[in-house]
Amino acid sequence: MPCHNPGCLGNYDFERICFYARKRFVDGCDTIELLGQAKSDREKEEIALVSLLDVEDDVIRDLQLSCNHAGTCKVTNCRALLKAMIEEALVIQ
Repeated sequence: MPCHNPGCLGNYDFERICFYARKRFVDGCDTIELLGQAKSDREKEEIALVSLLDVEDDVIRDLQLSCNHAGTCKVTNCRALLKAMIEEALVIQ
């Protein structure tokens, strides 16, 4: 499901990102392994977003991380959406 929020200039496909999150957190694949299997820069960017789920919310805020679109992006918490999708996927399994 692409992000339909017009403020998200990355227009991330959260279902695909959730796929990587499941591989990382459910199947136990290492982030470096996933990055090595990525076929495009876009996939690497999406896997990098997943890797941020390992970092506590307070630390993320303190780091002031940004994506390529941060200068104009109005969406500030993709992590919450990803976490909700992963939790939903785990319940369904």
